Formats: sequence, structure tokens, C-alpha cells
Amino acid sequence: MVPAVSWRRLGAAAVAVALSLELVYRFMRRRRRPVREVLFFPAPLLCSEPLLSPEKQCACPLPHRTDGPMSQLLRRLLGARRSLEVCIFTFSSPPLARAVLLLHGRGVRVRVITDSDYMAAAGSQIGELRKAGVEVRHNQHSGFMHHKFAVLDQRIVMTGSMNWTMQAIQTNQENLLITDDSACVRAYLEEFERLWEEYNPTSYCFFPKKAEEGP
Repeated sequence: MVPAVSWRRLGAAAVAVALSLELVYRFMRRRRRPVREVLFFPAPLLCSEPLLSPEKQCACPLPHRTDGPMSQLLRRLLGARRSLEVCIFTFSSPPLARAVLLLHGRGVRVRVITDSDYMAAAGSQIGELRKAGVEVRHNQHSGFMHHKFAVLDQRIVMTGSMNWTMQAIQTNQENLLITDDSACVRAYLEEFERLWEEYNPTSYCFFPKKAEEGP
């Protein structure tokens, strides 16, 4: 029979091991490798189903590989767990829209800012996002809302020349920088929140007063 004092020692040792493992886990999380990625487009035309619907078998003729810049972009987007802020001039890519809708369906808070002139252009995915309940706001002044960035989980920013369109992905020479640099993330979050408040529909002025004529 094992003495009671031995059981107490074993219990204390188990607690000490558990605490040590927890400390190591927290330390490793703090020491995670920084995110520093640059993607260049155009990207090869690949099937997105392996990433967007991995449980389904797709029989389309496109290559079903999961490499390349578009796959990296989708993987990064789908990795969001809490929030996604998108500030994009024009958004007409169905695969990217599906990724955003998947996140919305998982309970990720998704907010989108876009340009008023281009959100109703042919092929725009903004209407689909709105129908699904995604919050969307847009500018109401004459200048374009020309930003092209997204912030994931308030921790990673993606920005560059690329609009979220099929032409940008498959035809144009484009670039996309992905980083978790805290100063960059904070600056883009602040800009998003500033525009989100500026484009609040409750403050829209649909019938601006005419400037008073001089004498």
C-alpha cells in the first residue's frame, strides 16, 4: 500500500508539471514567429473548393492544388477567428466573397467598407454580403474610397495594390503584403474605425443645403 504522504508528493509533482507546461505554452505563444509575407499576382487559375469546401469532392476541370498566392490568401482569410475588417475599393471575386461569408457564418464579426460608385458595378459581391447580414458601409462624397486592406483578428493586416476582383487576381500585376507588425496593424485599425464612423448611415446628409448666395 502506498503511504498517504507519497500520494501527496505525486499530486504535488503532477500540479507542478501541469503549471510548467502551461508556462511553456504561454511562452511559446508569445514567441510565435512573426508574420511577414508578400504575395504577387496574377495567380494561376486553380479550383478554390479544396479550401472553401474541403468536405466536398469537386469535379471541375481546374487544378485542385492548394498552393500559389490565391490559396495563401484564402488560407490566411479563413484563419480569422474573431473579427475581419475589410476596406476595399471594389469587391467582385466570388471565392473571396465565399470566404468572407464562411467567416460570417462561423460567428466571426465581419465589417466591410467599400466605394459607393463601385459597390453596384457588374459582378460586385457587396449585395450578396449584405443579403447574408454582413455589415457594409460606403463613402458618400465625390472622391473614391480607394483603400485596399483587411485586418484579421486585430492582429494581422493585409494591404497592397490588389482589389478583390478576378481581374486583379488572374490578370493584373499586383502585390499584397501580410504582416502582424503591431504599429502597422494599429494604424490600419485606426483608419478603419475612423472611416466606419464617418460613413455611419445615420449621419448621411441626403439633401445638403445649398450654399447661401452672396449679395
